[in-house]
Amino acid sequence: MYAVAEIELTEAHDDRSWWADASCNTGGAGLAALFFSEELQDIAAAKRMCAACPVMAECLEGALARREPFGVWGGQLFLNGRILASKRRRGRPPKVARPEDELPEVEIPEHLRSA
Repeated sequence: MYAVAEIELTEAHDDRSWWADASCNTGGAGLAALFFSEELQDIAAAKRMCAACPVMAECLEGALARREPFGVWGGQLFLNGRILASKRRRGRPPKVARPEDELPEVEIPEHLRSA
C-alpha cells in the first residue's frame, strides 16, 4: 500500500526556535486534523501549506531526527518514522486515476536528500 523512501538522520536536532515562523503555527490545535488525517484531500492541503512555509526545511529536518511516527511534516508524509513516497486510497485502485487523489510533490531540500 505504501512506497517508503529510506531516510534517516544520525544527529538529533532539538532546537525549535523556527517554530514561531511556521505557517501551521496558528496558536491552537485547529490544523492538527489536517496534518494528521488519513484523507488524501487533507494530506494534499497540508503538503501545499508546507510548500509555502518559510521554515519547511527545519521542520522536515526535525521530523527526520525525531523519526516522527505519523503525519505531514516539512511537506512530506510520514509513517513509522519514514517518508512515504506515495499513498493511495483504501481498496482497489481505480482504472483511471482520480485527479483529486494526486498528492502534490514537495521537493526535499538538498542537504536532507543524502541523509
